[in-house]
Amino acid sequence: MVEFWRQAHWIFRGLFLVIALFLLFIRLLPLGSAPGALPGPDLLLCLILAWVVRRPDFLPMPLILVVILIEDLILMRPPGLWTAIVILTTEFLRGREALTRELNFVVEWVLVSGLMLGMMLAYRLILGLAFVPQAPFGFAIVQVLWSIALYPLVVGLSRLALDLRKPAMGEIDSFGRRL
Repeated sequence: MVEFWRQAHWIFRGLFLVIALFLLFIRLLPLGSAPGALPGPDLLLCLILAWVVRRPDFLPMPLILVVILIEDLILMRPPGLWTAIVILTTEFLRGREALTRELNFVVEWVLVSGLMLGMMLAYRLILGLAFVPQAPFGFAIVQVLWSIALYPLVVGLSRLALDLRKPAMGEIDSFGRRL
């Protein structure tokens, strides 16, 4: 039983949940909400994508689903739409784990940037097809550009503070399982 709780998977899952709740709390604070203010980056999305690229086994799909669905409900977005887009994107990355393991950081950054842009466009397209009112396109682009610009910082902090890195080919954990 003790070995079960010592696994890094559970530690990182709990840590992700704490960080996600903290980022959601910060997002709910009325900071910089003056009319005409620029939107901030989506740090939770950056964190999810950085962790899925590095260690997809640390963030299972149900955990991401619950966190993003709670974010949808609290931020009063259409429930499930952004959640579905994030899940599809993370599963796309999870399916290419062997490819992303071999990428250098610049190519990874370009890949994640393209995915973030595609996610925003898909979200806005679906909302537009349903005639749901949305923020101006410029605000959405600024938020995505902020997120793309801060992705390297999120990756760097994850590496330095949490030692979250891509496993090398053939690397095994303390139980002898391949990573």
